[in-house]
Amino acid sequence: MMPRSDWYSDTDPRALEVFLECQRRMTASEKVQGMLSLTRMVFETAEAEIRRQHPGIGEREVFLRTASRHLDRETMIRVYGWDPESAGA
Repeated sequence: MMPRSDWYSDTDPRALEVFLECQRRMTASEKVQGMLSLTRMVFETAEAEIRRQHPGIGEREVFLRTASRHLDRETMIRVYGWDPESAGA
């Protein structure tokens, strides 16, 4: 029996075992592809939230506001010439 993690405390142990077996059978390429898909979904969700909070802004500002959730202020200014603080991000 595998130790139970708090991450899966609401998961039936049999379902968890099926999930883990599926993970074991995946190739490295499939695992990377899955992570890239999840990353894309996270960014798309963040963009949708920014569009909801700031209706009418352009795609460039959507990009900048999304990036500013993941990069520090100094990097945003140095790389993109955009200050999240002065933009009210």
